Amino acid sequence: MVKRIKLRTLAIGGLFTLFFVVIVGRLFWYQVWNQEFWMNEAKASWSVKRELAPTRGTVYDQKGEVLVMDAPAYTVAVGPRVIQELRTSNKLVEKNIDVERLIVDELHKVLKKPENELYNLVRSKQDTGEYYINREVRSEGWKVEEETAEQLRQFVSELKEETGLKDVGLYLMPEVKRFYAKNKLASHVLGYTDKQGEPIGGIEETFDEQLKGTPGVIQYEKDRIGNKLPTASEVYKPEKDGQNIYLTIDRTIQQYIEDEMREVYNRYSPHSMTVIAADPKTGDILGLANMPDFNPNKYWEASNIRNFYNPAIQARYEPGSTFKIVTLAAAVEEGIFDPNAYFESGSIRAGGRKIHDVNRVGWGTISYLEGLKRSSNVAFVKLGFEQLQEERMKSYIEKFGFGKPTGIELPWENSGQIQFQYPADVAAASYGHGKVLVTPIQQIMAVSAVANGGKLMKPHLVRRTEDLVTGKVTEREPEIVRQVIKPDVAKQVSEYLEQVVADQKIGTGKNAYIEGYRVAGKTGTALKVINGEYDSQRAVVSFVGYAPVEDPRIAVLIVVDDPQDYWEGGGFVAPFMFKKIASQSLRYMGVPTSHEMKDNGSKKGPVPIIKAPNIQGLKPYDAKRKLGEDGIVFETVGAGSVVKRQYPAPGEPLATGQRIYLLTDEPEKLPLPNLKGKSLRDVMEITSLLNWKVRIDGEGYVTEQKTSTENGQRMVEIKLAPKRT
Repeated sequence: MVKRIKLRTLAIGGLFTLFFVVIVGRLFWYQVWNQEFWMNEAKASWSVKRELAPTRGTVYDQKGEVLVMDAPAYTVAVGPRVIQELRTSNKLVEKNIDVERLIVDELHKVLKKPENELYNLVRSKQDTGEYYINREVRSEGWKVEEETAEQLRQFVSELKEETGLKDVGLYLMPEVKRFYAKNKLASHVLGYTDKQGEPIGGIEETFDEQLKGTPGVIQYEKDRIGNKLPTASEVYKPEKDGQNIYLTIDRTIQQYIEDEMREVYNRYSPHSMTVIAADPKTGDILGLANMPDFNPNKYWEASNIRNFYNPAIQARYEPGSTFKIVTLAAAVEEGIFDPNAYFESGSIRAGGRKIHDVNRVGWGTISYLEGLKRSSNVAFVKLGFEQLQEERMKSYIEKFGFGKPTGIELPWENSGQIQFQYPADVAAASYGHGKVLVTPIQQIMAVSAVANGGKLMKPHLVRRTEDLVTGKVTEREPEIVRQVIKPDVAKQVSEYLEQVVADQKIGTGKNAYIEGYRVAGKTGTALKVINGEYDSQRAVVSFVGYAPVEDPRIAVLIVVDDPQDYWEGGGFVAPFMFKKIASQSLRYMGVPTSHEMKDNGSKKGPVPIIKAPNIQGLKPYDAKRKLGEDGIVFETVGAGSVVKRQYPAPGEPLATGQRIYLLTDEPEKLPLPNLKGKSLRDVMEITSLLNWKVRIDGEGYVTEQKTSTENGQRMVEIKLAPKRT
């Protein structure tokens, strides 16, 4: 008996000992051997780590008008669990209130989302069979703007009041959304961000690293309720917001371009259209647009993938007669162009093929200058194929930048194509056909090189970047790729091209003539290849030109691909478009007419560039005296004792006749001065300087102004009319 008791005691003791050893082993395993792992697991349960999202940088036009910015937005969500509980609530059943139906009806009305999809959302269940706590309502763009959010907010408020409940199962979660302030304006320049916030195309994609900034982080310890422990350590790394970008695009010129394009696009329904406006001296792109386009705020509504295609940099096409500018410039540079020499027009055999003028019987024996005005193919075959010949011809084509990407700050740029396989290819290239395929951006920069004195410039869309964290501002300087032709040659070529527009009898560019300004330019018509053959009923029509010839301030390229009613008017739209866009832009920029420039003695050469002196910090009297000595027109705004700000800023170039505005007080404290009689440029400068929003009606000079306030923003409505002579 005793022996049995001892055995039991030993067995029980052994079990307890084994149990104790196991416990100690496990404790050793957790607290010593695997301490680091389990300590990290424990910390995770009482530690909170949150990422701090940076604000994406704002994109402005060259004058500081917002084009793209982050704006408040909201994600809409429903609570299936709450909504279904309310459906069975005796209190609401008695009142005959169906919360589910009311919410579905409101979301259908406001978000345009199908009712069946909404019912599926508010009734959705987990795998366990329980209703979801919340479900996001993903109407096309997912996040809704403030105006839509306010509608839903008002509905929720009224529903809560009607039911007496604090939670009705409809929620608005504050977030941030990319907002494109001008909708479709410059859509191919800007690009867009998709529903996941990823940048697609344009500046958004190219400058994503600069725009997106760097996320921050905050980490701290919490109690079981979620409150931060007062004695807890904290790790905080602030977010770094993205850089702001100032484009070379001028919003007003961009608007001129798109308004004119839309009118022609609706009238002639071309396959596509492209217009590019550039400052030929700097390579800055003042405006760039394509049709069809899209609205970055609602990119999913675009009807076709073509809407996102950017022909300005991606399309390569036979340029037609606009390319004759390259042949002409090369011939003048090589000394083989004699405007007074004669040739027989009509047709010529070159490279084993017969080439015709647009007038197949020709104009008889004419001079080369007349051949240029009439855009004779024969004249340019004789210059390019017979006299320049293949090696020199190809050399100049490459010097003018064709066959390689320009390097503009946009993704997916096409390099074009220069391919001479047979002698016939050289002959065709001399008048812009055959194996010479160019992009619009290459074409505008090549012509700008003739306009600016022979310098091929690198095109740019970004003028400067601004880091708000460090305060660093990075200004970009104009980039010269190479000197293509000599300045005196460029001047001579410009004068020849001017006659293409000025000769109102035979000049093919006569419809681009602008009263008061000297315009140089060239038309182009390239028949489209359909099923391997040139189709005489379908073409790419174009015009490229610049003004004023004596001091070019703007170059514009128009490309209209396959307009309908080609022979009835579609083939003649390009020069008319140039005329309207260029004339509006020149007057908006305050560029004096050629007659005014002649009166100022500028006929001897281009007007010298004057930079705005630094007069900030000076007393108004001293500032006025300094500007008066320099012969600069100025205007003082305010009655303060010191010049606090000036426009244009110190160092910025001043156009001929452009005035400097002196601010002697903070902009928000200053009233808007009388603008009557001022030009549109003056209006835009003053209102931008004083932070007024402006609405413009008409063209010319100010006849009326009316001020008001909208949502706390000062607003002025301006009426313009041509000045009576």
